[in-house]
Order: sequence, then C-alpha cells, then structure tokens
Amino acid sequence: MKLTAKPSLNHALLISICTPQFKGEEAAESLAELGRLVTTLGFKVVGTQSQMQRSNQRQNVLGEGKLAEIAHLTGNKGEMEDDEDEFGEVLLDESSWDELPSEDLPFACADVVVFDCDLSPSQLRNVENQLGVEVYDRTGIIIEIFSRHARTRTARLQVEIARLNYVAPRLRESTIGNKERQMGKGAGETTLELDRRKVRDQLAELRRELVSVQAELKGRRRQRSELFCVALVGYTNAGKSSMMRALTGSEVLVENKLFATLDTTVRALSPETQPRILVSDTVGFIKKLPHDLVASFHSTLAEAHDASLLLYVVDASDATFRLQLDVVHEVLAEVGVDDIKKLLVLNKSDQLSFEQQQALMEEFPDAMMTSTRDPLDVAKLHQYIVDVAEHEMIEEEVIVPYTAKGIMGEIRSSMSVTKEEYEYDHIKLTVRSNPIELARLKKRMLKL
Repeated sequence: MKLTAKPSLNHALLISICTPQFKGEEAAESLAELGRLVTTLGFKVVGTQSQMQRSNQRQNVLGEGKLAEIAHLTGNKGEMEDDEDEFGEVLLDESSWDELPSEDLPFACADVVVFDCDLSPSQLRNVENQLGVEVYDRTGIIIEIFSRHARTRTARLQVEIARLNYVAPRLRESTIGNKERQMGKGAGETTLELDRRKVRDQLAELRRELVSVQAELKGRRRQRSELFCVALVGYTNAGKSSMMRALTGSEVLVENKLFATLDTTVRALSPETQPRILVSDTVGFIKKLPHDLVASFHSTLAEAHDASLLLYVVDASDATFRLQLDVVHEVLAEVGVDDIKKLLVLNKSDQLSFEQQQALMEEFPDAMMTSTRDPLDVAKLHQYIVDVAEHEMIEEEVIVPYTAKGIMGEIRSSMSVTKEEYEYDHIKLTVRSNPIELARLKKRMLKL
C-alpha cells in the first residue's frame, strides 16, 4: 500500500489538533513544517484548520462540527455520522482555543486532508468515510517523501522496511468492505490473511538484504577509520549539502526541499590535505520523525557515530533552530554519539543582519557563523577542520632506505611530511599522521 494521491492534481487542507500539551507557537510551527513537507511532495496547500481538544485520541479525531465544516470544504463527498467519542473526551471551552491562521477556502477546493499528528488505522478509516477524500497523517507523508528521495540500495531498503511497518496494521482497514475470497477448497486463507503474510515475508527478505548491505557499509567505514572524518549533521534543509559542496567541491544534490538528501555521501576535503580528511553528509532530521525511520537509518547515522568531528549545522535565519537543534541532539543520543568533538555551525548568516549575528555569537560564543556563499567563511571552516585534525596527529621520525621501492610515494600520499634530510644510504623524514597509520608504517619498515 502506497500513497495513491497524484501530487500534481491534489489540493491539500492541513489540520492541526491542538492539546494542552501541544499548542501555541509550537503547534503553529509544526503545522507550517507540515506545509513544507506536503509541498515537497508536490501538493498545493490551500488552507489550514485547527481544533483544540484534550487529546487526539477521538474515534473521529475531530468534533462533529469541525468535521462538518471540513466536509463542506471537500465537497460533502462522505457520509457524516454522529460523533461518538469512545474515549469519553470532550472539547475544551472554545474561549481557550488557540486557533491557527486559516486561509479563506473556496467551496470544495480540497481533495486531500493531512493531519499534523499520527492517526490510528481506524481513525484514518473513520475520517475518510466522513469526508469522502484521501486522508493522511504526518508519518504517512514523511514516509512517502523518503520513498521518493531514496536513491541508493541501502536507503531504498531502509525506507521500504519503514513503509511496510507503517502499512501492515492498516491492511485490515483497507480491506473493509471487500469480499474476502477463500483460496482453494475448504477453510483456506482469506485475501486479508494472504496480504498480511505477504507483507511479513517481504519484511523478512528486506531485513536479510539490509543486514548484508550493512555489513558491506561497515567494512567500508572500517577502511576509512584510519582517516580523520567529519560528519555534517542537522535538521533537514539546514544547508548541509550546500556546505558539503563548498568544503569538498563535489557535485552533491543541493535543493531547497525537505529531505533532499537521504543517502550518506563521503568526499575528501578540498583543497586536499595529507593525510586526507573525509567529509560525510548525513540524512537530515525532523521533529516527530517516525520511530521506524530512525531505527532504519541507524546504519546511515553510523557515519556520525564513527566520525572524528561533528559539525552541527543549523539554519541560523530560522527562528526555531534552537528547537530543531534539540531534535538533532535527541536523535544522535539514540545512535550513541557522546564523546565526539562537536562544533555548532550557524549557517545562512547572509540572511541575518549584523545585529542578529552579534546577538547569536553572544548566545553561542563557541559556535562558528558561516555562509556557504562566502568563500572566506568556507576557508575559515576548512582551516578549523584541518587544525582539529592536525591536533590529533602525532609526529615521528622515520628512516627510509634508498632501496625501499615505492614506500616514499605511499608516505607522501597518506602522511604529512614536515622535514626531509638526505643521508648517505637513507632518507630521514619527519612525518605527522594518526597513530594507526604510523604503527603500520613502522611494522612495514621492520620487514625491509
């Protein structure tokens, strides 16, 4: 089961369920973010609606009056019923509503309704029956975006596992009203049972394949572990891919869209250093990221776990970046990133006034203010990375006989040579590198 909406044709109405724990600016910002998510799919947002409730666990999600209002906006295509609240919840007094801004909607202009919360399978079915249009929740929208943007084998496997986990409990709801057929003679399997078994088999096969792919990725990370690695982490659309391009000169995808990057990209810092420094661009985070997606992308986020330096990239021009930074901390805590050196990078400073920049630097004195559009800022960040990498290196003296063929080239390609002295039968080098690489070199020199 995939989302069946055709993005080029759909006009979306966004719904926010405000509760005593989730209201005000937090609810407004979350709804605005949902609008960006829906727009990323190609939908046209035609308006927003909200309702204050004690919880979002009502059988029909919204009150009867609000459902009738929304049904009017979607053309009254459904079958409106009495709103029986199986949880015994009632609306708060209307005077306490924190209503979000809503556009003036023309009659029957919305053919898709999207809720800024997670809905149970029965809630989705009930609301669709009431409204007569396609209804999605926040998780369904995010999973669809991930499905469309996944490019590599690893990302596709991870997203498909999350999608099937999302679909599995909704199979029963999607088959209500269909005649269940008996397969073969006697008490065979129903169509629903076959569908469920098919999903279980698919999940088992995908997980086996993902384990194999993750083993390959782990091997590659092990090979890179001897090099200094920098991981760019942060909220989606914070500018990580633009920073990746600026630091490495690589043609990575840069789009002003949420989740434009799902696949970890690893490139060498440019201009190159000796030894090389690697930079990785990781998947962006978002508030209310579905748990299955966090679990699925643990292997991708392992790049952050194995990094030598984490650059926490935030869009400093976004007033909510502090809340976004909290989300990044929470997700990385799940991965187990604790002792790695970190730098907060206040990106997109070109969109801030001088006074705003000063205020942020006073608030975050250890951060670095940057704009990927400013070559001087990029050079400053490049030098910071190089300085941190060199701080972790050690310096030693190495004697290389003239008879040692090819070893000089290897040393120059993997280490920083700070001094050379040519003697009668050997070259005396002073090199800087990481302890692992130097230990390997010493071991090899003993065999000469």
